[in-house]
Amino acid sequence: MPTTATKLTLEYWKDADWYVGQLREVPGVISQGATLKELEENIQDAYQLMIKEHRPAARRRAKTKLIALTA
Repeated sequence: MPTTATKLTLEYWKDADWYVGQLREVPGVISQGATLKELEENIQDAYQLMIKEHRPAARRRAKTKLIALTA
């Protein structure tokens, strides 16, 4: 089955010797790399892991609860 590319925004910054980044549209997908290219590869891996973990079959035992939060 062919895969389709999804375009997402990588926000990144330099932290000491590392490039650190996150996907703007997908909170929680964060990674780092020694180079910008390595960061992009690592973000790709992190995104794929997140997609795999959030499939319905992977969350069968998950429960939900509505809570109130204040800002």
